[in-house]
Amino acid sequence: MIGLSPQDWYDRASAAAQAGDAMGALATLRSGLAAHPDAPGLWHAAGSTLMMQGRPAEAADHFRKAFTLDPRQFDHAVDQAIALSAAGRNAEALDVLVRVEKKGAKHAHYCSTRANAERGMGHGAAAAKWYDRALTIEPNRPKALLGRANVALERGERSALQRFDKALDVDPGNPMILLAKAQALEVAGDAEGALALVGEVTAGFPHYTDALQLKAQLLLAMGESDFTSHFAAAAEQVPADPAIRVSWCRALAGMDREADAAEVAAQARATFPEEPGFALLEAVYAGAAGDNGRADAIFAQLALDTPARHVHEARHRVRQGDYDAAEGLLDTALAAQPDNIDAWSLRGIVWRLIGDPRSQWLHEQAGLVELLPFAARSGLLDKAAATLREMHAVSTMQIGQTLRGGTQTRGALFQRADPVLAELHEAARKALNRYRSALPPVDPAHPLLRHRDAPWPITGSWSIRMTGDGGHHKSHIHPDGIVSSALYLVVPEEARGEGQRGWLEVGRPPPDLGLDLPPLRVIEPRAGHLALFPSTLFHGTTPFDTAERLTVAFDVASEAR
Repeated sequence: MIGLSPQDWYDRASAAAQAGDAMGALATLRSGLAAHPDAPGLWHAAGSTLMMQGRPAEAADHFRKAFTLDPRQFDHAVDQAIALSAAGRNAEALDVLVRVEKKGAKHAHYCSTRANAERGMGHGAAAAKWYDRALTIEPNRPKALLGRANVALERGERSALQRFDKALDVDPGNPMILLAKAQALEVAGDAEGALALVGEVTAGFPHYTDALQLKAQLLLAMGESDFTSHFAAAAEQVPADPAIRVSWCRALAGMDREADAAEVAAQARATFPEEPGFALLEAVYAGAAGDNGRADAIFAQLALDTPARHVHEARHRVRQGDYDAAEGLLDTALAAQPDNIDAWSLRGIVWRLIGDPRSQWLHEQAGLVELLPFAARSGLLDKAAATLREMHAVSTMQIGQTLRGGTQTRGALFQRADPVLAELHEAARKALNRYRSALPPVDPAHPLLRHRDAPWPITGSWSIRMTGDGGHHKSHIHPDGIVSSALYLVVPEEARGEGQRGWLEVGRPPPDLGLDLPPLRVIEPRAGHLALFPSTLFHGTTPFDTAERLTVAFDVASEAR
């Protein structure tokens, strides 16, 4: 092969790919790069091959190299951004796209890619602008039509349903568009229409797990006790797809049916013996259901060495009272993933159980848990409450969330195109800055304080409305952020006084751990106040029986994480 040109290597790789040998194609391209390390076309081709193999982070590196070698080809930069977004690195994708905006803004694929990255960062208005620009250049671009419709849904725009219909006109039968339209129908209050449409999707595409989950959500909201029966039908139709069983387990466990989830996992484990993940799921759900012996037997034989396995087994060891083993497993998990919030939350529990003074360093330093007055103009919170009540009128209790009783809004609240919510968002940012300024100094070893001076974007945001009848939140954590919150808009009279009804408990372990540890702090909810605390702290609320409790919550991430 000595003397082969870059085109020769590319042709050989293409032949391998056309023959179905993706790994051979990639190996050929790498051999070509060894001979011609300055050939941008080979770097780009290797990046494309890696993308097809589901390896976007590696693909992004190859596209970056191609663009460095040939900066005239701005498509290399666009493809790098696509790969970065696929890897969840939207901030980096935007950095790449901004550098080529002057040339790229004239092209629909650049504008659509830019919109996707903006959407991934939670920049709803910017995403809408760039999708609109892409559609001005190319009115029937399918991905831009779907993306713009999704942004309309997320921002609460009245045009959402019409936009999905336009996308279906261009790409009829696309299950992603049909599912998104079903979500729009649900948000609009047409649950029957949403169920009918999602039923069409699951019938035609039984492997589409997002559709299976939405159908379960709709059935649950309609009062159907057997809200997961359609998973069994899908598994029978597509017996070789393990993802259906994983989704089925998630739906059951999301509504406290861990014992049933363990049985589904056990059946999947027998069907897919080469998939160790099902053994882990069975152990996790069996342990959560109280069958520690079954979980212990599985962990003893489990051939899976991942941070997720170590964290789940640590939780199991805590239930068994083997705190030394739990701490060792958590150390292993955190060595691989230093920002693993699940692992840190359990580590905090273990340190409290064994009397380790580091538990105070982790969660009890002054300033980490605060209830702050929420500075907002007069009348804003009342207007926000009125807006949110309209949203809750067509909202439900979501599968997989911690709410038990009441309703939770869908999507990112602060992305909605509503001036009242935008003002609330800005006030939340200012309150967050006040909280940050009073924190202890930067501490590189601490899971929150290591991020003290990094940018803190607000990511997820939602509202909860409960009207008594024992409504509460199960003890839980938010593993995707570094700071968690509760903004109190309306607080029931029942919450005042010694009964501590509807109060926020910070630091109480979840019930499945079987521990008699009290919360580190109990916060009386006060209208017009904002509770902020590290996301590594378990938190939940006590039940209450009367009146209305209306809150907004949001997660805070770190761009350095």
